[in-house]
Amino acid sequence: MTQTAPSSPLPLSLSILEQVFGIPYFRHSPEGDLLDELVGTILSQNTSDTNSRRAFRALKQRYATWESVLNADPDHLEETIRGGGLAAIKSRRIQIILKEIQEREGSLSLHRLGALPNQEGMDYLLSLNGVGCKTAACVLMFGLGRDLCPVDTHVHRVANRLGWVKTRQPDQTYGALQDQIPVGKAYSLHINLIRLGKTVCTARQPDCTHCPLAAYCPSAGIS
Repeated sequence: MTQTAPSSPLPLSLSILEQVFGIPYFRHSPEGDLLDELVGTILSQNTSDTNSRRAFRALKQRYATWESVLNADPDHLEETIRGGGLAAIKSRRIQIILKEIQEREGSLSLHRLGALPNQEGMDYLLSLNGVGCKTAACVLMFGLGRDLCPVDTHVHRVANRLGWVKTRQPDQTYGALQDQIPVGKAYSLHINLIRLGKTVCTARQPDCTHCPLAAYCPSAGIS
């Protein structure tokens, strides 16, 4: 009879992942780039990193300011970011969000987020049309250095397989995961869980034999 491995306490797994993948260098964006983070994260939805970066570069090359993006011809904006996938949806979403920010703040700036606590910052971003939990957390983590762990499909899958959470949706995982993370380690956990999810703990046919956390994973060997 095959025994199920005990679930690993998150801090232990975090330490093992840092030994295997290293402690990731924190890429902190200047506060003035919060709109870059927001739009860049929107472009990253449902596509590869390569495609989203290509779309973001094309956007910045064609439009010098966010005001010009807001006022751009919708068809031209859609064509500009086509390489990132779902261009019709994302172009409309970007312009709607920029319009909301302009109306609320009187300018195209998210500078006020710097003075807000994490939850208030999350609430503000989530109130923008089309902004979800992962996008909001990414803006605060990458843009302001906040100690939050955004949850994408990889983080959601791995956290559930390891038994840290029992959730159906990534947004639920975000809420259940944050309090388990040691202070100052949210970024490291986010990056290394994605690395593990992309290379070892894949959605189909996970490579449990070579997983550094297999000894502590109750899902090890179960495809």
